[in-house]
Amino acid sequence: METLDKVSNSAHEAYDKIAGAGCHALDVLGEKGDQLKHAEQQLVKDCRGYISKNPITSVGIATAVGFLLGRLLNQR
Repeated sequence: METLDKVSNSAHEAYDKIAGAGCHALDVLGEKGDQLKHAEQQLVKDCRGYISKNPITSVGIATAVGFLLGRLLNQR
C-alpha cells in the first residue's frame, strides 16, 4: 500500500507541475498577444500619420507595391 501511495503522490505532483506550466504558458501567451495587439495599433496609427502628412508619396508607394504584387502573382 505504501508503494501505491508513493506512486499516487508522484502522479499528483507531476500533474500539478504540468498544470502550473500550462497556466504559466497561457499567461505568457496572453501578455504577448496584448503586446502584439498594441504594436499593431501603433503601426496603424503611424501609417495613418505618414499617409496624412505625405499623401502623394503614399499613393506612389501603394501604386508601386500594387504593380509589383500584380506582376508577381500573374507569373504563377
